[in-house]
Amino acid sequence: MLDRIRALADEVFPEVVRLRRTIHRRPELAFEEHETAALIAETLRGLGLEPTTGVAKTGVVTHIEGGQPGPTLALRADIDALPIQEANDFDFASEVDGTMHACGHDAHTASLLGAAMILTRLKDDLHGTVRLLFQPSEEKLPGGAKVMIEDGVLEAMDGHAAPERILGQHVFPQLPVGTLGVRSGPFMASADEIYLTIRGKGGHAAAPHELIDPVLVQAHLLTALQAVISRNRPPDAPSILSFGKIIAEGATNIIPNEVQLVGTFRAMDEAWRFRAHDLIRQTATHTAEAFGATCKTEILVGYPALTNDEETAAFVRRAAVEYVGEERVIDLPMWYASEDFAWYTQQIPGTFYVLGVGNEAAGITHGLHTPRFTVDEEALRLGPGFMATLASRAGAT
Repeated sequence: MLDRIRALADEVFPEVVRLRRTIHRRPELAFEEHETAALIAETLRGLGLEPTTGVAKTGVVTHIEGGQPGPTLALRADIDALPIQEANDFDFASEVDGTMHACGHDAHTASLLGAAMILTRLKDDLHGTVRLLFQPSEEKLPGGAKVMIEDGVLEAMDGHAAPERILGQHVFPQLPVGTLGVRSGPFMASADEIYLTIRGKGGHAAAPHELIDPVLVQAHLLTALQAVISRNRPPDAPSILSFGKIIAEGATNIIPNEVQLVGTFRAMDEAWRFRAHDLIRQTATHTAEAFGATCKTEILVGYPALTNDEETAAFVRRAAVEYVGEERVIDLPMWYASEDFAWYTQQIPGTFYVLGVGNEAAGITHGLHTPRFTVDEEALRLGPGFMATLASRAGAT
């Protein structure tokens, strides 16, 4: 079966590249992916499949039913782009001003379509059913995964049983093309946005004794928050608190009335995550009060931490070793980016793994969410083939 999948991956490779470039040229933002969804549905119908459109507004779902009995496996790709102006000069560069596939979702979508091309040709020997999820709005809260779940994609659907587990693939420029990366257990962080507004009493900088200086308060608060998090964090629950923006509209001789701080809190443990939220609120309130000021705390709760099911991760790793060899399978560290795939893994066993797309010799080294990001398209040979391998192995094990 592996040799057949590899041969088919080579055969569909040119079409997968064409699809990736077509999607890259016409990027669409969260819940606006109408053109992308139409292309996905058209491609699936061309394979003899019957896609369901309009799932979670612009998502597409279809099923490949194998000729042999077995469970249902879900494979997911995200389809939205980012509000970034592309700086690449490819002939297939974004034609949409201020919008770009800077996180590889074009490659994710094309890879899953390529896997569909392979699996439809192998369906007589396929055990069970594969549910393909083309999901909108991974890049914008509350995340398309949450809406997809609300629309029933993890339940029995269109006459097919609910999936027993789910797999997702993400491009990873830090790894060279031809490699795969997997991690068991905690993998990606929750990501919450922190907004603090300190209010004091502004005025002339020459008379601070008559004022309540919110600039001074924020200095103490920044230090206090880092100390509170580091001193209360359980040793087995790593987390990060960072502030990247401070707004104090004063001047050399003006103390402002208000200072704003904007930051992010990321954690790998859900219980610690929400305990930390309470500590942030308490510390902000009490520190400000100690100086006679007030502090309004807003925490925008983002995606949960993503934990890969240990059994499923082990299955993915075994399949990866079979497909590319032990030397090309990387055991990943924790990754403090966040992903709404975590909503799925909260519901059913799943694993989110990565596909190496970097190529230092070719200058393909730019990171995700940057204007120069791209992928080595040779990864579009491995990505579809490995997804098809996972589907072929999942029902037979």
